[in-house]
Amino acid sequence: MPKEKTSIDYVMEKASGPHFSGLRSPTATATATSTAFSDANAPRQPFVIGVSGGTASGKTTVCDMIIQQLHDHRVVLVNQDSFYRGLTTEELKRVHEYNFDHPDAFDTEQLLDCIEKLKDGQSVQVPIYDFKRHQRSSNSFRQVNASDVIILEGILVFHDQCVRNLMNMKIFVDTDADVRLARRIRRDTVERGRDVSSVLEQYAKFVKPAFDGFVLPSKKYADVIIPRGGENHVAIDLIVQHLRTKLGQHDLCKIYPNAYVVEHGLGHLPFTEKQVITPTASVYTGVDFCKKLCGVSIVRSGESMENALRACCKGIKIGKILIHRDGDNGKHLIYEKLPKDISERHVLLLDPVLATGNSANHAIELLIQKGVPESHIIFLNLISAPEGIHCVCKRFPSLKIVTSEIDVALNGEFRVIPGMGEFGDRYFGTDD
Repeated sequence: MPKEKTSIDYVMEKASGPHFSGLRSPTATATATSTAFSDANAPRQPFVIGVSGGTASGKTTVCDMIIQQLHDHRVVLVNQDSFYRGLTTEELKRVHEYNFDHPDAFDTEQLLDCIEKLKDGQSVQVPIYDFKRHQRSSNSFRQVNASDVIILEGILVFHDQCVRNLMNMKIFVDTDADVRLARRIRRDTVERGRDVSSVLEQYAKFVKPAFDGFVLPSKKYADVIIPRGGENHVAIDLIVQHLRTKLGQHDLCKIYPNAYVVEHGLGHLPFTEKQVITPTASVYTGVDFCKKLCGVSIVRSGESMENALRACCKGIKIGKILIHRDGDNGKHLIYEKLPKDISERHVLLLDPVLATGNSANHAIELLIQKGVPESHIIFLNLISAPEGIHCVCKRFPSLKIVTSEIDVALNGEFRVIPGMGEFGDRYFGTDD
């Protein structure tokens, strides 16, 4: 099933038309863009967490602990079990032969539709499944509203790629098989009205083969693996701390993991431990960059950041790139002067304002042509427009952008709003 565009892609492209390919007409107005990015009523992108693991591994306990610790945020839990298909009359006659742990037992399309609507800020009605009758309730649903965090929990939530693509974080709860079996017996006999013999028969015939064939292989997609489930308080605390950081970020930083707001650019460079002897003969342990560095400023606004870079990195080499900004295309290279060994260096690309992203893309392409690996480029700026973040991060996913603020949008003249005007003119005193 082809994946629909995410809401942010749709908003960006609809607001900017062909702008992201560098072909937008300079006569375009700011109405669509300003409306798309300044609408205070527009839903914020929720953070979607997938929690998977074997049967009775403690997934629900982990989810409950995360929800409790995020009490100051709106969090909803969507259980994959709610999307079991109702059994037909023939299937009910042979219910003991039905494999409830196979991907085909779930209505994945409805699950996808549910999560996509929640991500778009819509309320949904989640089915209620009766495990004793093996049918969905025909006249009752669980109403789930838009929230800051959506937790999708189930044994096979990592199996389908389309479902995985909706997740910002994937957690696998890893618990010993004997512990899981004991929990499964207790749960199915007490909560689902089954006898021990049928639970063991189902486990040997369906549950364990499905775990080995579908659940365990999906562990490779996890971002975080939690051994011992809900007993692992350290792992859960670390996850909650990460979530609090993400929830405080701009929506674009949730979508693009290579975009950072209010962080030190040099902190993203590789370093190694180094000891020095101070004038008082004391040994001080610090860090030293373990790779060669280079700054490259996009003339002329980028030159305003050179002094600060030299103050941090004594003797650093700095290259220059001048791109003619004809309208909004930013395609015409006028001048470049770069160190001969730039391909061996980590590059800090300097430009205080990221607007459309066209000039930045052209400069990045030039650096890559010179042999600089994309992952060795850090783009430093002060103010970014959402259009620029979207344009650069989508084209260069291995590059990092470090900015201090993501503003509202661009206007018809491709200026960041509210922004700070023409930075180069203001810094060098050449404004009218």
